[in-house]
Amino acid sequence: MSLFEILQKALLAGLGMQEKVKEFINELVKKGELSESQGARLIKEWSEKAGTTKDEFDKNIKELINKAIEKVNFPTRKELDELNDKVKALTKKVKKLEESVIAKEKNDD
Repeated sequence: MSLFEILQKALLAGLGMQEKVKEFINELVKKGELSESQGARLIKEWSEKAGTTKDEFDKNIKELINKAIEKVNFPTRKELDELNDKVKALTKKVKKLEESVIAKEKNDD
């Protein structure tokens, strides 16, 4: 199972949990165990906490992925772009040298 699949399942589980909490609170309101305002307040509070938890989860996942990438020693996008620029510059230099050698050979003939 890939890291993406694990993250996807975790996020979907979190969304499912949020729905279950709302359903549970709505059921308590229907039974009269909570007033509508209490139910709305509980849903709002839980949603806010879930949002904070999601932000922390996102931050932790990003840190975990960055640490894993560092351990595997994958190059960053910036490093790849810099390497690509160097290859392009070297390719131009090689082409100029080849043209210069070919021109010199023609002049020597």
